[in-house]
Amino acid sequence: MKYVDEFRDGQLAQELAQKIKREVQPGRQYHLMEFCGGHTHAIFRYGIPDLLPPEVKMIHGPGCPVCVLPIVRIDSAIELAMDHGVILCTYGDMMRVPGSRKMSLLKAKAEGADVRMVYSTLDALALARQNPEREVVFFAIGFETTTPPTAMAIQQAERLGIKNFSVFCNHVLTPSAISTILESPEVRELGTLPLDGFVGPAHVSTVIGSQPYEYFAEEYQSPVVIAGFEPLDVLQAILMLVRQINEGRAEVENEFTRAVSRDGNLKAKRIVADTFEMRREFEWRGLGMVPYSGLKIKARFAAFDAEKRFTLKRRSARENKACECPAILRGVKTPRDCKLFGTVCTPENPIGSCMVSSEGACAAHYSYGRYRDHLAADTPSNLIQKSEA
Repeated sequence: MKYVDEFRDGQLAQELAQKIKREVQPGRQYHLMEFCGGHTHAIFRYGIPDLLPPEVKMIHGPGCPVCVLPIVRIDSAIELAMDHGVILCTYGDMMRVPGSRKMSLLKAKAEGADVRMVYSTLDALALARQNPEREVVFFAIGFETTTPPTAMAIQQAERLGIKNFSVFCNHVLTPSAISTILESPEVRELGTLPLDGFVGPAHVSTVIGSQPYEYFAEEYQSPVVIAGFEPLDVLQAILMLVRQINEGRAEVENEFTRAVSRDGNLKAKRIVADTFEMRREFEWRGLGMVPYSGLKIKARFAAFDAEKRFTLKRRSARENKACECPAILRGVKTPRDCKLFGTVCTPENPIGSCMVSSEGACAAHYSYGRYRDHLAADTPSNLIQKSEA
C-alpha cells in the first residue's frame, strides 16, 4: 500500500536505528517527548524502544484526546444522556471512559440512556434529521484534528435549519498544552522531567501547520520535529532530534512533509475560526486548568451549544487516588509506575482514561505486551514484522 508499506520496511528501520546509535554521544542523555497519542501507539506497536540506544528515552505526552478529558466533563455528558433525555452521540472510545462513581456512557446506555456511537459528526447530524422529535447532542472531543468536522456540522445544521441538534464542545488546543508542560514545576524548577525535544504531532499539524511550534523552539530552545505515524517516520524524527541536540540547534523541522506544510490547512482553520472562540481556561486531566487551551462555540451559533441549551450541574470530581493517569499524562511517570496497571486496570476493565483508547500510554503499553518486560526473544529486526502480523 503506497505511503504505508515503504514506511514499515524492517531493513530501513535497522539502518535508521544504527544511524541513531552512531550519532548519540557517549555519556549524554536524550529525553524526547512524543506529544501525540498516535505516536505513543506507534512506538509501542513497532517496538521502537528496543531499537534505540539506552541514552535515548521516549517520554509520553498528553496528546490522547480521550485521556485528557477530565471526569467532570464526562459526568456532564452522562447527565445529558440520563437526565435530559437526549440522544447523545460520541466516538466509540468515549463510551468506556469512567466518570464519577465508576459510571460511564456505556453503563448509562445499559441503564436505558440513549447513547449512540457514531463515526463522524455528520452521522450525528443525520440522526437529528431522522428524529425531529428528539434532541440530539454530539459529545465533541479532540484536538485540532477533529475540530473542523465539528464546525462543519454546526454550520451545516444552521444552513439546513435543523433545530434539534447541538454540540457539547470539549475541543482542546495542542500549543497550550505544550506551553503548560514546558512551564511546569517538574521542568522549570524541580528538574524531575528533563525534556530535550519534542516529536511534533502528525494529524494536528496537517491542520495547524508547523508555524505554531516555532515559538517553542525560539522561546524555550526546544527542538521540534513533526513526524508521521509510521515507524520509519518516528525513527527518522528521533534521528533529526538527536542531530539538533548534538549541534546545539533548536529548530522546527518537518519530517512529515508529505502531509504537513508551514501554514497548514487554511480552509479548515478558517471554518474553525468562524465557529469557535477560545475559553479563558479549560480543565485537562493531569494538567489542571490550562489558560486558553479549549474552544467554545461562538455566540452566533449559540442555538447549537448544548451548554447553553441545557442546564448542567456544576460538579467537582476526584480522580481515583491509586490511578496514575494524571502523572503519566504529564510525563513524570510511566504506566509501570502505577500499581493498578495490568492488575485491576486493563483494557477490558479500565480504571483510568489512559487504559481506554489505543492512543493512551497504558493501553498501548499493555496491548503490545511491554508490561511483561520479557523481550529477550525479540530481536530488533523482527519487531516491526511481528507487529504487522
